[in-house]
Amino acid sequence: MKTELIKDILVSEPDGRIVVVSGWVRTKRDSKNLVFLQVNDGSCFASLQLTFDRENPDCSQDNLNQLETNLKSLTTGASLRATGRLVPSPASGQAVELRLEGVEVLGLAPADSYPLQKKNHSMEFLRENAHLRARTNTFGAVARMRSQMAYAIHTFFQERGFQYVHTPIITASDAEGAGEMFQVTTLSLDKLAEKAVAAGAKGMALEKAPALVDYSKDFFGKKASLTVSGQLEAETYATALSRVYTFGPTFRAENSNTTRHLAEFWMIEPEMAFFDLTDNMDLAEDFVKYLLNWALTRCAADMEFFDQRIQRGLIDTLRHVVDSDFARVTYTEAVAELEKNAGKFQFKPYWGCDLQSEHEKYLTEVVFKRPVIVTDYPKEIKAFYMKLNEDGRTVRAMDVLVPGLGEIIGGSQREADYETLLNRINALGLNPEDYWWYLDLRKFGSVPHSGFGLGFERLLLYVTGMGNIRDVIPFPRAPKLADF
Repeated sequence: MKTELIKDILVSEPDGRIVVVSGWVRTKRDSKNLVFLQVNDGSCFASLQLTFDRENPDCSQDNLNQLETNLKSLTTGASLRATGRLVPSPASGQAVELRLEGVEVLGLAPADSYPLQKKNHSMEFLRENAHLRARTNTFGAVARMRSQMAYAIHTFFQERGFQYVHTPIITASDAEGAGEMFQVTTLSLDKLAEKAVAAGAKGMALEKAPALVDYSKDFFGKKASLTVSGQLEAETYATALSRVYTFGPTFRAENSNTTRHLAEFWMIEPEMAFFDLTDNMDLAEDFVKYLLNWALTRCAADMEFFDQRIQRGLIDTLRHVVDSDFARVTYTEAVAELEKNAGKFQFKPYWGCDLQSEHEKYLTEVVFKRPVIVTDYPKEIKAFYMKLNEDGRTVRAMDVLVPGLGEIIGGSQREADYETLLNRINALGLNPEDYWWYLDLRKFGSVPHSGFGLGFERLLLYVTGMGNIRDVIPFPRAPKLADF
C-alpha cells in the first residue's frame, strides 16, 4: 500500500481502514500492555499516535512477537514504516490514531549517539547539527513556513500578471555600488602569488601589482562576481514585459557575524514598467499584507507554535499589520519626529543619517503605532539608480517599516533619463562601461519604472519570530561558515 502523509491522516475519519504511515519516532512510551509511539513525517506540526496492544485479539502470536521485537529497537529519531487501522483516539488533541498491525524498522538512531534526544537543545547546538535540525519541532515549522511563503510569493505575482524571470548569479555589474562582492575566477591564486613574489624580488613597485592579474585569461575575459541583486537585469525584462519579478539567491561579501547578516540569501525583486513611486508603494503594501495573511490563515498550527514557544504576541503583531493602513511620510518628516526625542537613541538622528533599526522601530511602534513607508531619502545614502527629485538633494526611494522588525522592503522609482543616470554613475566613480546595457534601456524606449526588494530570510524572521537569521535558512552561509 502507498504511504500516506500524516497531515492527511489526521483529518481523516477513524473508519477502521488500513493505512500505511512512514516517519521518525519522536517519543516512545511503554506501559504494561500498551506501547505508544509519537511519529512525525514533517508534513505538519502534529505527530500521529501509534498504539500497540500486547493483548490484541486480532493479531496472531507470531505477529505480536514480531511487533514486540521491532518495537524494542525503536528509539527517538529512528525511522519506520507502520501499518495499522485508523481508529478513534481517546487522547486529547487529535481525533484519530493508528492501531498497529505491523511495523518495519527502516533506520536505527541509537540513544547513546543520536544528538537530538527528547530534551531542549540550544539554537547554537542545533546550528552545529544543521543536517539534523529540521527534525525538531522548531525547524520543521520554519521549513514549512519557508515553503509556504515561497508559494505565496509566486501566487501573489502570478495573480497580478507578473512574469517570473531568472536573473544571472554571475555578473560583471555591482547593483548596489558597494563593492562587497564575491569574485568568481578560474585564475590560479597560487600561480598569481608566485608571480607576485618573483616580481617583488625583481623590484616591481607595489602600485604596479594589479598589472600581474590578466583578466583576459580568466573564464569570462573580465572581472566577474556573484550577484548582490537581480534588479538591474530584471529591469531589462520589465521594459519589455511590463511586470516581472525575480526570486533567487544573492550574495554579499560583508564580513559580519551578527544575527541579521548572511553571505548567501534569497531576494524577491519585482520590477514594473509604467509604475511611479506611489504605484510602487501601493504594491509593496499589498504584498506585505498578502504574505502575512497567508501565514496566519494557511499555516495556523505552525503559527500557534511560534506564538507560544518562540515569540509571545507574534500573531497579534502580524494581524495588526494586515489590518492597518500603512502611514506614509517623507524622510525629512520622519527625521523631524525622531529629533524631538533624540535623547532616546544610541545613534542620534539628523538629516542625512541612514535610519537605524532603533529609529525604524520607534517610528512604527511609538510615533505612528502601525507600519510606515518612508520616502524621498537623501541621494547620498541611496543607490545610484534611484530617480532624482526636483530638489536635487533627494531621490524617489521608499522603505517599508513594520512594528517589531523595522525595514522589511526597500525600493524606489528608477532613474529613466539617460544623461541623469550617466552623470550619477560618473559622479560615484563607477565605470560606465560596466553598465552600458543598463544605460541603453534609457536610450531606447525609456519609460518610468519602479521596483523593490524584499529579503526572503528577513520576511521569515518576521513571520516566525526567530531571533537569528541563520535559523530561517536551511544551510546558513556566513564568515567561516560553509560546512554543510
